Amino acid sequence: MRTVDLVVAPPPVHWVGDGFRVHNFFPSNPQIGFAGLSPFLMMDYNSLVDFSPREQPRGVGPHPHRGFETVTIAYHGKVAHHDNAGNSGVIEEGDVQWMTAGSGLLHKEYHEKEFSRKGGPFQMVQLWVNLPARSKMTPPKYQALTKSMMGKVMLPNDTGYFDIISGELQGVKGPAFTFSPVHLFNGFLQPGASVELSFPAHFNAGVLVLKGSVTINNQTSVPLNHLARLKNDGETFTIGTSESSTILILAGEPIQEPIASYGPFVMNTREEIEQAILDFNSGKFGDLD
Repeated sequence: MRTVDLVVAPPPVHWVGDGFRVHNFFPSNPQIGFAGLSPFLMMDYNSLVDFSPREQPRGVGPHPHRGFETVTIAYHGKVAHHDNAGNSGVIEEGDVQWMTAGSGLLHKEYHEKEFSRKGGPFQMVQLWVNLPARSKMTPPKYQALTKSMMGKVMLPNDTGYFDIISGELQGVKGPAFTFSPVHLFNGFLQPGASVELSFPAHFNAGVLVLKGSVTINNQTSVPLNHLARLKNDGETFTIGTSESSTILILAGEPIQEPIASYGPFVMNTREEIEQAILDFNSGKFGDLD
């Protein structure tokens, strides 16, 4: 059995722009850092919060990225996106926005206009997924993944289901294209649900609880808004719950390569970071109003 390594309470909140009130579970947590859940580099979690109505949408203005992917998962509320590669769209409950920054782009993220005007509950997760060195400078790519596109795995006795975003569960595959093995599942569990999950022992794995609470291997409780990281000491583990719960499962093959990071750039060497800064400052990333 794969056992639990640590359960992390939600860190103090900070704001990204004026639209995202997030707990950064990693890399700011030194027990996880950049490598402790590789290929995932970062997790920002906007726990459930009500935003008041506002005419001017909250959000984050134009900013660059290079060398990795951003994956934004919507649970409540709506987020609009626009980048200078010509991609734009809105993600809402159950949808996922998978953006490959690759060689570099500018983008902005903000509350969708109608959601902003009405206000209401808002809950999101954003992950940064590392790219292997061979793919760091791949052309930018954008995947708009709606809830209807997700693979679906039903649990026995009407005790819930999983939406498969990427990777595979019980032979059901998710729609996302990935550059390395990455499994992302949203689980919507009813009281009495129990599911067995299995990944290769060398894959890193974690469980984030967005609603309710769960128990891993019938022994480790993971409360609301907590993140559990599992050890690399086995393949299979179980998740059960006695209440209505929503969870995010993340697992993937670690990328065993050096990491050099600076703000919105994640590369393999300091020289590549310096080149990214130079390219951005010289306008090679383009423009975005």
